[in-house]
Amino acid sequence: MIRGVIFDLGSTLIRFDGEWPEILQESSQDLARQLERDGYHLDGKSFIEDFMEEIQDSYHVRERDWVERTTSSLLRKVLARFGHREVPDEAIEHAIFQFYNVSEAHWSPMEGVYEVLDELRVKGMCLGMISNAGDAGNVQRLIDNAQLRPYFKPIFISAALGIRKPNPKLFEMVLETWDLPADEVVMVGDNLGADILGAQNAGVHQIWLTTQADTASNREHASIIVPEATAENITEVPALLLQLTKTSLGD
Repeated sequence: MIRGVIFDLGSTLIRFDGEWPEILQESSQDLARQLERDGYHLDGKSFIEDFMEEIQDSYHVRERDWVERTTSSLLRKVLARFGHREVPDEAIEHAIFQFYNVSEAHWSPMEGVYEVLDELRVKGMCLGMISNAGDAGNVQRLIDNAQLRPYFKPIFISAALGIRKPNPKLFEMVLETWDLPADEVVMVGDNLGADILGAQNAGVHQIWLTTQADTASNREHASIIVPEATAENITEVPALLLQLTKTSLGD
């Protein structure tokens, strides 16, 4: 029997409507302007290019070792290379807030998400969330902006814990919180290499949500990582959970 569902956040519960390269460029420019306002003089173009390269490099490294590098730590590395080695936390926080402020405006709830979550909650399901992200504050704001917080306990964010999906420890932490065995829990997410592989590593059932899953990473993993079930829309999740329950009971 399925008694718990773990959800990813981005491109699962909420959807993105922008173009990432343009958003990253604009976000980096806003971050640099904030640092300038706070008195940190930078070669704007070179700094932005260096910071964006650091962000891109971290994407690749963390997918290999499952260790989270926070955006704040990456920013400090770049600032040190530009001669600013002792930057107060407050200035870093100001800059990081401006960096994420751009992208946060481009996220909105998936159509049908509240109806699905209400249905699962009425059925007595435990609902939790694991989000891979470089900044915990960014994720917390996205959760509140989408009015999702009341549905989920626990909420685990990689930036706060230092490890990323597909590390099975994150899933095991949810199972421990709920005191449920892995075979009574399902992971719903859009990323094969993080959500689906992570669930498989932990012995948890999986539903791959493909609404916004057409990414280079997923195309790379498509022939290697095979989910138990696939949903084109989040509204299909309750029926798939029922099917997985029947399968687990041997019907």
